[in-house]
Amino acid sequence: MRDALNAGLIEFLKASPTPFHATASLVQRLEAAGYQRLDERESWATVPGGRYYVTRNDSSIIAVKLGKQSPLIGGIRMVGAHTDSPCLRVKPQPELQRQGFLQLGVEVYGGALLAPWFDRDLSLAGRVTFRRDGKVESALVDFKLPIAIIPNLAIHLNRTANEGWQINPQNELPPILAQVAGDERIDFRALLTEQLAREHELNADVVLDYELSFYDTQSAALIGLNGDFIAGARLDNLLSCYAGLQALLSADSDETCVLVCTDHEEVGSCSACGADGPMLEQTLQRLLPDGDDYVRTIQRSLMVSADNAHGVHPNYADKHDGNHGPKLNAGPVIKVNNNQRYATNSETAGFFRHLCMAEEVPVQSFVVRSDMGCGSTIGPITASHLGVRTVDIGLPTFAMHSIRELCGSHDLAHLVKVLGAFYRSRELP
Repeated sequence: MRDALNAGLIEFLKASPTPFHATASLVQRLEAAGYQRLDERESWATVPGGRYYVTRNDSSIIAVKLGKQSPLIGGIRMVGAHTDSPCLRVKPQPELQRQGFLQLGVEVYGGALLAPWFDRDLSLAGRVTFRRDGKVESALVDFKLPIAIIPNLAIHLNRTANEGWQINPQNELPPILAQVAGDERIDFRALLTEQLAREHELNADVVLDYELSFYDTQSAALIGLNGDFIAGARLDNLLSCYAGLQALLSADSDETCVLVCTDHEEVGSCSACGADGPMLEQTLQRLLPDGDDYVRTIQRSLMVSADNAHGVHPNYADKHDGNHGPKLNAGPVIKVNNNQRYATNSETAGFFRHLCMAEEVPVQSFVVRSDMGCGSTIGPITASHLGVRTVDIGLPTFAMHSIRELCGSHDLAHLVKVLGAFYRSRELP
């Protein structure tokens, strides 16, 4: 099981260079398992035991397995994650031609570690909106080939590089795509028109706009003398999306189960398709249109917010509280913060710990050092919007927000096992 899950994760990461592609990958797997699309613009006709999914903005998705009994009786089991990761996004008018090179201006999305982006083989993917035959359409593109690079400045010209230097995103991050003749002008939107024709055989009249991200073309991989680790891009948080999907697909209980994977967590979740928007609440309200039934069901429900945790790094162990340093390959981590940066409380943590014990899954705890600030995730946002009890958990990771992150190769199976037990659980606290 562990080897198959790890191989599946690596394929999922490869197919999901952007939130748009991640959502499309989830859709493909859900439809193969018999899930049906619900269109938010149409009325819904659902039946007990039915399997459905909803997307918004092509970058967020909610999958629902309706129980055979009313969720008013047993509540809803929800797992939440996010589809986005820090990256470099192409600007609307990006063309830069300097010193005979074609470059593209980029904007940093989220809290990215910038130094690892240098000297990597980069490609470009995302959503393109265009006009064809007088109509506005959109399609996903993925150049796949390494078409760009951000070369480092040689140490001979930057003698203090190893002493640390502040990277200027405006001047130092535009990737190089090609060499051009002195008077040659490159139209980036024309290049996208050609890509649409190559990838989709679409003859667009004009590219109107786009949301495109650079990404590292190096595939995720098992590494280490004993294959103890998985290294790859976007583990935060496609790892949790994939684990939640596998648990949902294996859920065979009579309870109502939900997987929600939303965009824009890395920039605050405040969007129509983010956790700080109305997507999840509106979806659940449409499934439970009676207001009184909706509130009663939410109070019987529980959300597991799954987002990667900080593993204790052997070179930087002092960055952790001595009693709360999660280890790689030692199981999922319960995140606790008394200032509500995480939504965990004793009841929800206790229930998750109970599930881990019952499934013989190791479990850990994380509390940030008292002299350091604490990050957050979708857990408190979802809890405050829905009023649903929530536990924040995640798998320990190194190099979070780098272009290439690291997790334990045993931990994915641990997480899938306990999330599966959560979906199957007959009673919630």
